[in-house]
Amino acid sequence: MSTPSAPSAPAAFLADTLLIFGRYLRQTLAARVGLVFGLLQPLLFLVLFGPLLHEVPLGGKGDSWQTLVPGLLVQLGLFSAAFAGFGILIEKQQGILERMRVTPVSRVALLLGRVLKDIVQLLVQSLLLVLVGLAFGLRAPILGMLVGFGFVALMTASIASLSYALAMRVDSPQEFAPVVNSVNLPVMLLSGILLPMSLAPDWLDGLSRANPLRYVVLAVRSAFVGDYGGTVGTGALAALGLTAVSVPVAVRLFRRAGA
Repeated sequence: MSTPSAPSAPAAFLADTLLIFGRYLRQTLAARVGLVFGLLQPLLFLVLFGPLLHEVPLGGKGDSWQTLVPGLLVQLGLFSAAFAGFGILIEKQQGILERMRVTPVSRVALLLGRVLKDIVQLLVQSLLLVLVGLAFGLRAPILGMLVGFGFVALMTASIASLSYALAMRVDSPQEFAPVVNSVNLPVMLLSGILLPMSLAPDWLDGLSRANPLRYVVLAVRSAFVGDYGGTVGTGALAALGLTAVSVPVAVRLFRRAGA
């Protein structure tokens, strides 16, 4: 009687990743308050700030909602993914990471399973944000909205990976939060999330061109008006480049930290 063969390495890695994804997805679904409050800030901008832009000439294609909602999608991905590492800090304090280290689960799967959960969570929140935007007057092609969700997924993968890597390198929220806030604020202000950078003075507009999220925001705005040309292509290159750098760096740091 033959013994069953062991699963191949790719199959085992996939199973490990889905196992970790399922664990953290169940935790997220159990913490409904966190899901609501994670969406609260962009919703407040949409409801309280969006109507102020209705008659303001923003200098781009489309109306004010086609300018604001894509920016809020990027803001949602930026802030939620950047603070994803808080979960690891809590696990450190509770000894959960120590117990995970003695399991045979792939260390890379421990990272990617978490990131996959963050992507799914952010896509659901992005869908809710767009639905509220539609109620306020947003009009965008379905393909354009799907393109926007694709950019949210790429952003989440890159930024959440770096957030987890940072959380593995620090010991407390008091170290983690100031670093994230110090990076997030200038990145947000220089990306044109709330208002197009074309409204900025030349020196500020030039400075923002070093920020890859600027091109992501422009790409999502173009997609929301049905323009899938060069701007979307440039944004895709920026998002893919950021992901291609961020995820391997995070994997390397995750392994070194002994997750």
